[in-house]
Amino acid sequence: MKDLNRLVAELPTPFIILGDFNGHSPLWGSKNTNLRGRQIEEFVNAHSLCLLNNGEDAYFHQRSRTFHSLDLALCTPSLAPYFNFRVGVDLRDSDHFPIFLDRVNVGSNDAQRPTRYLFHKADWTNFALRAVITRNMVEGENLNEVVNLVTKTIISAADDSIPKSGLSLSKNRKPWWNKYCTDTNRDQRRAWNVFRRYPTSANQIAFQRAKSIARWARRKSERGYWIKFVSGINSSVTTKDMWDNVRRVCGIYPEKRISCLRKNGQEVRNISEMVDVLAEAFAFICSASNYTEPFLTHKNRTERIKLRFQTTKRISYNTDLTIFELHTALSVIKHTSPGPNEV
Repeated sequence: MKDLNRLVAELPTPFIILGDFNGHSPLWGSKNTNLRGRQIEEFVNAHSLCLLNNGEDAYFHQRSRTFHSLDLALCTPSLAPYFNFRVGVDLRDSDHFPIFLDRVNVGSNDAQRPTRYLFHKADWTNFALRAVITRNMVEGENLNEVVNLVTKTIISAADDSIPKSGLSLSKNRKPWWNKYCTDTNRDQRRAWNVFRRYPTSANQIAFQRAKSIARWARRKSERGYWIKFVSGINSSVTTKDMWDNVRRVCGIYPEKRISCLRKNGQEVRNISEMVDVLAEAFAFICSASNYTEPFLTHKNRTERIKLRFQTTKRISYNTDLTIFELHTALSVIKHTSPGPNEV
């Protein structure tokens, strides 16, 4: 313990300590507590450290064929919300499983937020003048060339008429921020702009009042969220849920991107390789090898029958598409999921 205390005294903050502490305590997943475990508990409490372990066993005792949690990851409180504790699945010629500390929101696949068109700032008059699709453009014999030409025309008109969002990374969101905070903050900015242009006493009083209201709204919302967060802490909350709630309080939210896949026991983190893994998985799931023998027999027999679709009836889905139907379809679509060509 003296060595650990001396180590903490020498380390600059913030810091992370990882190692085989060889102690047992329910705090990190053990079924019982021994003397060394109690000493480690006292050490953690004395220095106000945070335990990153999630209860997974990281040690395999070969003689008893049992698993234990002896390897610990300790850190200062400022770092705790930014790391996820993970235990590897391969011993790698050791009796200790490898330990990984994954940085939240930072990884090999993290990239700048992709740009998107700001349609509410678009110059639609200019766009209509530039995005002209002529009959000659669509009457070509090569369909791929026609599609590329039309796409290029639309993208060029959009780039000249519709501004795009920036490439900056998104800021940490405030979980307690609500519509009232947004409204009061907007009123404060408006009052400031008026006072900046016309620095009169009345405008100064109006700005100070709007500023006070905005500050009060933020503090009230933050306090209410904190009370709700603290009241949700109880013995039934799991370690994972507790850490997720702590990260939300800090404005840290989990990434929605897939950062890692597993294939044949191996981790795949490269984006192009992950695409291949997903494609292979989808192909296998949709493969005919998953069908039963009776269904395969019926499928093969039925598919050999040629389809004959001859009718004199005028069915609605065989009629030509009208301009009214096109406008109706365009009026309900959204621009949240454009294709690779941004159209």
